[in-house]
Amino acid sequence: TPPSTHANSAWNQLDEATRNQRNADGMKAWQDWQMKYADVILEQGGPLGKTKRVDASGVRDTSNLLTGYIVVRADSHEAAARMFENHPHFAFFPGDSVEVMECLPMPGQ
Repeated sequence: TPPSTHANSAWNQLDEATRNQRNADGMKAWQDWQMKYADVILEQGGPLGKTKRVDASGVRDTSNLLTGYIVVRADSHEAAARMFENHPHFAFFPGDSVEVMECLPMPGQ
């Protein structure tokens, strides 16, 4: 999700050298996290851009809190969520959370 107002404000108040060091430390932590879970990352994912909403009335711009995605395999929804505890997205960077959703089978299959 996007940075919270508080987290983003605190990040922006860091001096440049501190912010650069946090960025370097955060990227290292993110790479370490990816290596730790490499065997269960099914889709590396990436950043998400602007959102369009399509419904019976047509197409229009909208927004949501999603800023990126990744697909992982886990024994349960809870186990997948636990993989993201203290994730660099919010432990180092000004993101405020990670949401974990199950990919369910198609009904009738």
